[in-house]
Amino acid sequence: MDLEQNFRPGEVVYIIIRNPHAQDVAHVQQAAIVQHPEQPNKLALFSHDNYYPLTHEFAIFSTEEEAEMAYQEAFGRVDGEYHG
Repeated sequence: MDLEQNFRPGEVVYIIIRNPHAQDVAHVQQAAIVQHPEQPNKLALFSHDNYYPLTHEFAIFSTEEEAEMAYQEAFGRVDGEYHG
């Protein structure tokens, strides 16, 4: 299945992303679906001034609530910790 068929440019999604400096740290982050800047026929995720390839390596959710639920299932919850 082609992941790009599920999204349109300008759509806002939520992803679970790991901290590149601490692999045991992850959080939910808002991202936008955009045209890939270097490959005009491809889509990309854009968040915090970074482009990420639109691949199955990302857990992509339509709502922040869905992403938070998946995060809690995968990583648990630390009391008082915010992941948004």
